[in-house]
Amino acid sequence: MDEGKVCFIMCVNDSQYEAEAAYYISRLLVPEGYSIDLLSVWDASGMAAGYNEAMSVSDAKYKVYLHQDTMIIEKDFITRMLNIFRDPSVGMMGMVGSVSLPEDCIMWHGDRIGRLYCCNVTHMDDWLVGAVSGEYQEVKAIDGFLMATQYDIPWREDVFNKWDFYDVSQSFEFRNAGYKVVVPDMKTPWCIHDAGFMNLDNYYGERDKFMGLYALS
Repeated sequence: MDEGKVCFIMCVNDSQYEAEAAYYISRLLVPEGYSIDLLSVWDASGMAAGYNEAMSVSDAKYKVYLHQDTMIIEKDFITRMLNIFRDPSVGMMGMVGSVSLPEDCIMWHGDRIGRLYCCNVTHMDDWLVGAVSGEYQEVKAIDGFLMATQYDIPWREDVFNKWDFYDVSQSFEFRNAGYKVVVPDMKTPWCIHDAGFMNLDNYYGERDKFMGLYALS
């Protein structure tokens, strides 16, 4: 693995979103001794499959998996991420996370922490989801709009073959491997997420797979 490389990975189906996300990535400050790369996966059968495809061809130690509609606006994002990953027990970082999952395993039904600019068809808000204790705080699971890692653990495409619950699953995979999953303290949001409209056609089926696979401990 190249310990001086950060790879940004997106599953994409919209070239305009791809170009905008890439524009913001190109404006990030890159610390001396580091380089960045961008991998876009088109025509993925599901998020986990697309991420596995990109992970298998990237030699970057640090990987940032993000939705095509996520724009990283914190120019020091890379340095801030690397500072958190100086702790080798931290395996993955997200912008929003659940300190504990509710019984139905639906993240937004319980208390969460983190911060982002969230926009939809009518407006954009600075959304302080919940205050973070300390420089960063450990959580059970993070939201998939941005997931940064310093270790490679396969995404469970064998189970989650669509576009939901890959993020909660991967959080549990990291925790089961002995790593912390964390959310940083942000004085202002590091990202804009164009949330749009939620498609829940397959959500509950993937949720049922998750509940059958993992013990909620």
